[in-house]
Amino acid sequence: MLENVIIQSIGAASGLVVAGSIFTLPALFILGLDVNLIKLFLVALLGGTLGILFLVPLRRYFVSEMHGEFPFPEATATTEVLIAGESGGNQAKVLGAAAAIGGAFDFVIIHFEGWAEVFTSRSVPFLAGLADRVKIVFRLDVLSSILGLGYIIGMKYSAIICAGSFLSWFLLVPLVGHFGAHLAVAIPPVSDGTLIGGMSAEDIFRNYVRHIGIGAIAAAGIMGILRSWRVIAKAFAMGFTELFRRRNRSVAPVAAARTDRDLRMGLVMGGILATALAAWLFFRFGVLSSLPGATKLSLIALAVVIVISFLFTTVAARAIATVGTNPVSGMTLMTLILTSVFLVEAGLSGKAGMLAALLIGGVVCTALSMAGGLITDLKIGYWLGATPAVQERSKFLGTIVAAATVGAVILLLNQAYGFVPSAAHPAEGVFAAPQANAMAAVIKTLMSNEPVPWLLYGVGAFIAMTMQMIGVPSLAFALGMYIPLELNVPLVVGGLIAHLVQKSAKGDEKLAHARGTRGTLIASGFIAGGALMGVVAAVLKIANFWTGVRVGSGLLGNGSGAGAEILALVMYVALATYMYFDARRGQV
Repeated sequence: MLENVIIQSIGAASGLVVAGSIFTLPALFILGLDVNLIKLFLVALLGGTLGILFLVPLRRYFVSEMHGEFPFPEATATTEVLIAGESGGNQAKVLGAAAAIGGAFDFVIIHFEGWAEVFTSRSVPFLAGLADRVKIVFRLDVLSSILGLGYIIGMKYSAIICAGSFLSWFLLVPLVGHFGAHLAVAIPPVSDGTLIGGMSAEDIFRNYVRHIGIGAIAAAGIMGILRSWRVIAKAFAMGFTELFRRRNRSVAPVAAARTDRDLRMGLVMGGILATALAAWLFFRFGVLSSLPGATKLSLIALAVVIVISFLFTTVAARAIATVGTNPVSGMTLMTLILTSVFLVEAGLSGKAGMLAALLIGGVVCTALSMAGGLITDLKIGYWLGATPAVQERSKFLGTIVAAATVGAVILLLNQAYGFVPSAAHPAEGVFAAPQANAMAAVIKTLMSNEPVPWLLYGVGAFIAMTMQMIGVPSLAFALGMYIPLELNVPLVVGGLIAHLVQKSAKGDEKLAHARGTRGTLIASGFIAGGALMGVVAAVLKIANFWTGVRVGSGLLGNGSGAGAEILALVMYVALATYMYFDARRGQV
């Protein structure tokens, strides 16, 4: 069992490094900047290493001291998979059946387009007018994996997240659409001249309201940091205490239990200093060496990387512990904005400024992605009795291997498919890379001295502070404002199913526990099966194998996809019904 925990931890490192890199580094190609394999490798390596080192001192707080306070949905699902695989029997059967059903369900959607992945209110005739006139659109992603995630998160946090989405989509988007419809000029941050009156609800969310969500996440994160400053200070003070003990041999070391043993804090502190030095050398001699004032600029770059990675590590860990979703793209976008402002003030702009800002953002993005993933692995280890120090060491190994490959993969993807249309890469085959395109647009705007939407960020910060004042968890609410509606509605559906399954026991605690456990196994199966078949579908698509079969583009309709969306809703209701009634089969 413990060997599987370590293998899982090493393997997960690759996904975390890729997630951090793919959000930012393709923007280098989108902007036509000079890039090579060594730079991509160092960005991934430095970011992954910082993420691990900054998270280690916080492990005890998030994993042990706050045990039971956070749902840890991803860790719960992975733990259930590991336990079921080890114990076998009925648990393995339930998990396997759910994985098969969820995987097949998602595969039919992703690869065969059997029905639409997202149901929208536009497919209902009498609701379609609302989308056009008042910019109100309801959206629901029907993938089984997201439904399973909502079950594990539970009703409380799912409802809070969804409330944030409802505020964004049913109040802020219509308000922006209503007042913007009367304006005859384009409003920043839109820079291509598009008028608000010509935008769909989705366009308004992407161009305006999502920036409000970013401001809310930043404010909620800062408030979380302020509330946790004692914990952070205590954790890092331990490093200096250990250094003192090692020098003063008259002070006996305090032995920790195996399952509570982290990497030595002295080693962590030394690692942070060494990584900071390596980052400065990279920026000074590898990125900015040919520019005037390179030393000053590299110190600014280092300060941004260290301070933001350190502060937002807490935010990333809390977000993963709460909802299983790391708002790394939003925090990285804020990092790019701050970095660009500082670099422009220091006299750096143009392509050199874009390159520096994106590489800084890449380091921070990878650090936050790694921190969020590591807290998940450490929680799994806590439940299963692993040694934290062994998990942390294994994460370094996984990071080195992943960093060595991710740069080459990005270069190959750019060479084979491209991130921007060109003579060698037709538009229909180019990778969309939506996050990287957003990063590129922000960087280009800031380095061209175009206005930054500070007002929108301020509105988001005000909303987050208001939520905190009235007792609503501000980070969960802010995540809901930022994450698209279609990804949040399934969470509350899954949370509602979990609530109804518990209520079905009618006060019998043992029966409620048995049914809840079976439901968690089903949800974990949905997540595992959906993730596995998503990878299979991606491989088949890249290999251009079995891609000609499309059965749902005009299903039950006239080719517009409305029929496919209606079928998607019907199939989703059937899947949710199966989940509820199968969970109720749990017996004491």
